[in-house]
Amino acid sequence: MKSKTGISEHIFDAMLYIFLALIFLATFYPFWNILVISLNDATDTLRGNLYLWPRVFTIESYITIFRNPEIWTAIRVTALRTIIGSTLSIFCISMLAYSLSKRNLLARRFFSFFFVFTMYFGGGLIPTYMVIKSVGLIDSFWVFIFPGLIGVFLMILVRTFIEQIPAEIEESSRIDGANDLQIFFRIVMPLCVPILATIGLFLAIGHWNAWYDSYVYTYKSDLKTLQAVLVKILNQYQTGGMMSEAQQLAQSSKRIPVSSESIRMAVTMVATLPIVMVYPFVKKYFIKGIMMGAIKS
Repeated sequence: MKSKTGISEHIFDAMLYIFLALIFLATFYPFWNILVISLNDATDTLRGNLYLWPRVFTIESYITIFRNPEIWTAIRVTALRTIIGSTLSIFCISMLAYSLSKRNLLARRFFSFFFVFTMYFGGGLIPTYMVIKSVGLIDSFWVFIFPGLIGVFLMILVRTFIEQIPAEIEESSRIDGANDLQIFFRIVMPLCVPILATIGLFLAIGHWNAWYDSYVYTYKSDLKTLQAVLVKILNQYQTGGMMSEAQQLAQSSKRIPVSSESIRMAVTMVATLPIVMVYPFVKKYFIKGIMMGAIKS
């Protein structure tokens, strides 16, 4: 009986690993193919059948992108936005979550309902634009920071996490003479590192990938984010992707180093790779933080 059970378990494990391997290939290969095309010679790419690695290695597509002077300004703006915006949001969200976690807070239910209400109903684009304009944030770097400073869903995750911290820890701290600020910074914040790292990843991804607010609320070229500039580059090369096959063959005979397809693939890698590299640094906190912040015992 034990041998039959052991064989069935090994078969199940083998099928599970095969299934997970197929899922990995289905999700990873498109990303890998984009990288291969971006690193392959544009004229050689027209031949097709480019699957696992570049046939004619070149970085001309990346050189073309980074030769654009707007790219470097956009990288600086996006990096500052991601760092400052994520840091301030983590600080404000954690303070709000700590306050709402207190059951003796006056009008706690009203404030909780007030914040949750904003998750389901918004003012719309035009009223939002008018409010942002009235407070002088148009063509300002802070338009990327202040309007989205508090994420209600993330605040709920942090609040639920804080509510699971034993009340005895805070009570003993108060006996030792600690006030609310000391408890928050010295006890609550260190204990909340897993959930704060989790929401920090969400916030960083949101800031890095954002482009619409830059498109709507800013007009100065030195305030455009990386994603907005990359969208502009994609639009510039979009006409090349609409050429007929005969025109593409004519271009291939002239040995043009880049094409609309290679530029699109390189742009995708430039926009995606930096934020993907952040995940390994917070992976150990991610699962623990999201599970403990979402499930209330």
